[in-house]
Amino acid sequence: MLLGTLTVIFLAVGWLVGGVVGMGIALILAVFINFLTYWYSDRIVLKMYRAKPLDNMNVSKLVKLLSKEASIPVPKVYLVDSKTPNAFATGRDPRHSAVAVTKGLLDLPFDELKAVLAHEIAHIRNRDVLVATMAASLGAAISYLAQIGYWMIFMGGERKGEGSIIGLVLIVIFAPLAAVLIRMAVSRSCEYRADWVGSLMTKQPKALASALRSISDSARHHPLKHGSSATAHMWIVNPFHRDWFTKLFATHPPIEKRIERLEGMVIKRGKK
Repeated sequence: MLLGTLTVIFLAVGWLVGGVVGMGIALILAVFINFLTYWYSDRIVLKMYRAKPLDNMNVSKLVKLLSKEASIPVPKVYLVDSKTPNAFATGRDPRHSAVAVTKGLLDLPFDELKAVLAHEIAHIRNRDVLVATMAASLGAAISYLAQIGYWMIFMGGERKGEGSIIGLVLIVIFAPLAAVLIRMAVSRSCEYRADWVGSLMTKQPKALASALRSISDSARHHPLKHGSSATAHMWIVNPFHRDWFTKLFATHPPIEKRIERLEGMVIKRGKK
């Protein structure tokens, strides 16, 4: 439903920018973007962060163990060259998935590293990754069309054909906002669920709470320098610089709220 809403907004923006022709072009672009992100989302994101295959026996064993617990195929593991601890999952389905971790994440205590990996495995198990990636791609495309509308208003004078300057102003204001709000709705529900499922797998919700606290503090002082903010919701914690404006459109639930929920979880351990 959310992806459908994004597509409708995308077509509406195309109509306001170029009338029937603009809507037709927007439809073609929407189909192309959906196709591209479905089949190549993992490659696109991994290449964006220059991720390379990770050769680490301990991490590989953890991923294999957690994948077995989640009853999914073992995803490939990649390394992102960043000292700030963080991780994300990508791919179109459990059989075509990958988990990327930063160098900084490998320095976390073992139980926290395991908890973060379980969170990402949970995303794959819950099939959150494809929806998040496609929502990000469509949201970025809508924002791009809004920029075209901006230049048409302030640089190109009044537009001929259907629509009006008011319509184009609505594009500049409403389209990016709608895209961000929908992407935020996707991400927040997915993050809470992945926190829960990942903690059930490890039976250590407090370890994930501790990891989230460490990752958030590190990201605040050492934000990621490269990459796209359109992918911020894919990381376990927003890795980019945060100010009052970016907080207004935060794609993750508040860290304090996630930690509070995790610390309030009570998991009964089975008797051996």
